[in-house]
Amino acid sequence: QSTWGDFIAFRIMRVLVGVKRVVDYAVKVRVRPDKLGVETKNIKMSMNPFDEIAVEEAVRLKEKNLVSEIVVLSVGPKQCEETLRTAMAMGADRAIHVETDKELEPLGIAKIFRHVVKRESPNLVIVGKQGIDGDFSQTGQMLAGLLNWPQGTFASKLELDGAGKAATVTRETDLGMETLKIAVPAVVTCDLRLNEPRYATLPNIIKAKKKPLEKVDLQAVEGDLTPRITTLLVEEPPQRKAGIKVESVDELVEKLKSAGVLTK
Repeated sequence: QSTWGDFIAFRIMRVLVGVKRVVDYAVKVRVRPDKLGVETKNIKMSMNPFDEIAVEEAVRLKEKNLVSEIVVLSVGPKQCEETLRTAMAMGADRAIHVETDKELEPLGIAKIFRHVVKRESPNLVIVGKQGIDGDFSQTGQMLAGLLNWPQGTFASKLELDGAGKAATVTRETDLGMETLKIAVPAVVTCDLRLNEPRYATLPNIIKAKKKPLEKVDLQAVEGDLTPRITTLLVEEPPQRKAGIKVESVDELVEKLKSAGVLTK
């Protein structure tokens, strides 16, 4: 049975959503001339698709009156402001930008998120399950570990109870669907099938320009953010050889034998 205190906690429920600026998913990625990374200059950048899903889920929770405020956070260069404005056009209330041109690893990003969590005291942190650039899939889990919070990863469904004290997360695993009930505050990472993000309308894009965007100094973040991995070489994958068509099963078997795939 919900109490008046539960109602008050529910009314002030805050969600922190992480968003990352990445090379647009439709752009063909090219290796830099120095072969130490991929080219990011003069190409289209956009919000990480999994982070779009995280923003959409937070907005849907707010539309259900389960959340009162959505704060979006991004770590990266000045251009990340565009990504944050997009998130606010989708429905987030305000934004925080930790500006840096440094290449940070998931543990460093998680420490920055921990710093912001201590300041903002959100009831829930929602992030994409991975960035489509590094594909680490580690930041959410590391953040939960640093905060000692429960975590629901690879969520394909998220539900909050009316009192805002627990969340039910349906997650996709190699063995099938798993449903967990976790205490709030918690960290949730979003999978592809959680929802389909909305497009920001022109009126909301205009409104987003007036929403608050706060800058946070990277130097204020406690902990060592030094990268622990050194990139030695980045190369494009070898081109695949063209396939061939066969006219019959017998011809297919013969081709497989000649290629050494079949021995009998």
